[in-house]
Amino acid sequence: MLVPVALLEGFLRPDLPHRVVAVTLTIVLLPTLLWRRTHPLRMLLIVFAATALAPLLTGGVPSEAYSLAYLLILVYALARWGSGREIAIGLAAMIAVVGLSTAFGRMVPSDVVGSFAVMSAATTLGIALRYRARARSRELDQVKLLERAQLARDLHDTVAHHVSAMAIRAQAGLATSASRPDAATDALKVIEEEAARALAEMNSMVRVLRQNQPPGLAPGLASELAPELAPGRGVADLAELATRGSAVPAVKVNLSGDLGELPASVGAALYRMAQESVTNARRHARHVGLIEVSVSAEEDCVRLSVTDDGSPPAAPGLGSGYGIIGMIERAELLGGTCQAGPGPEHGWTVTAVLPRAGRRS
Repeated sequence: MLVPVALLEGFLRPDLPHRVVAVTLTIVLLPTLLWRRTHPLRMLLIVFAATALAPLLTGGVPSEAYSLAYLLILVYALARWGSGREIAIGLAAMIAVVGLSTAFGRMVPSDVVGSFAVMSAATTLGIALRYRARARSRELDQVKLLERAQLARDLHDTVAHHVSAMAIRAQAGLATSASRPDAATDALKVIEEEAARALAEMNSMVRVLRQNQPPGLAPGLASELAPELAPGRGVADLAELATRGSAVPAVKVNLSGDLGELPASVGAALYRMAQESVTNARRHARHVGLIEVSVSAEEDCVRLSVTDDGSPPAAPGLGSGYGIIGMIERAELLGGTCQAGPGPEHGWTVTAVLPRAGRRS
């Protein structure tokens, strides 16, 4: 587009001095725009050299073609894509060119002020967009890290829960296979059901990974993923954690209050924290016979409590795994709290309080 603009200026502008040299210089320097991102300083120096040597062909008269204004793109490109060293060299070169032009009488003081104002505007624009691009890149990196952390917690919760259940059932089946073959068969059925659930949830999370990230997602909202990006579990699924029959340890689930209007993120967090707590009690608590899961809805928050009647672990604490750490992070991301430790009388207790409406701004 700039080629016909330069030609039209050469034909239609009557006061353009040395129109042939001016139009030729404008067109010859156009290819420098093609490498303005990869070699911004080199292209800018080529332009300065060409415009400085052009007056030798015109008897000392500098080119005054209006279409040469596109060279400001090179000044912008230097600030936008150049390194710090290149920007410093380019600014020094621009100041030197303007100073030499003033010293040889090619520019009057008013032109110097105007030149510096225009070059400063182009440089400032390049630096501003450079900073904005980097900030946007950091924002996207934070969102990706949060999504990866959430996926890691979901993978841990799902796999740990189902694999733990399968391992327990397999051990029970092996222990009773000789005396009670029917119990071994029941254990195999439970293992099959748990494996099918684990596979279904894994496939659900793979579909989540294949979906596109919502545009313009801010880091502060990354923890509150849209319902279609969150695992498909909620308060209604807590009943699945309860055991039936004479299974040991027994798991009881008690729900109270209005739990029907909870956001998907809060429901998913409650389910995952309850699931992780039950898994930890089964895996680490000693002599446990009953695990109680209680969820109560209040006016502005939802409370989760998971207790067991066993003996605390030999070395209570966060341990080397990510289960309790994941629960604490999940609660904090939603603006709530989560605590885990020995119960007042026996066993282990996990308590969590989440805002009813999710994270508050």
